[in-house]
Amino acid sequence: MMTLDDYDKKLLRLMQDDSDRTVQDYADAIGLSATPTARRIKRLSDAGVIRKQVSLLDPDALGLKTTLFVFIRTSRHDGDWLDAFSKGVKRMPEVVEFYRMGGDVDYLLKIMLPEISDYDAVYKRLIAIAPLSDVSASFAMEALKNTTELPL
Repeated sequence: MMTLDDYDKKLLRLMQDDSDRTVQDYADAIGLSATPTARRIKRLSDAGVIRKQVSLLDPDALGLKTTLFVFIRTSRHDGDWLDAFSKGVKRMPEVVEFYRMGGDVDYLLKIMLPEISDYDAVYKRLIAIAPLSDVSASFAMEALKNTTELPL
């Protein structure tokens, strides 16, 4: 794990909030000149702290008004099953997050769709990937907090 100083943390907070700013804007905000700020950004990128910079899209503006959380249990836990299941789920564009879990649920998927009725087609594609013991879903009524910003 890389050690971050106060300048790094300030810079990363700013970049998480808006990565479309200029190096000079970041430099002014953290109290350094542009050259050392650019070096910090490069060092943080090279170290993998900054994985990539992306544009965050508004789901509502794209008609993706429904968020579902799908809970999956399976009786299979071997490598071949996991490989097939993982590859199949990763090919589903509606799945925006995919986790292997500890506890009562084996896998958790976050799915975004235009309408709740669209889930049936996704469900049928999901259960065709690999044998599953139980699939249940809950839909979000309201996002009370939804952020990509990590605590520093």
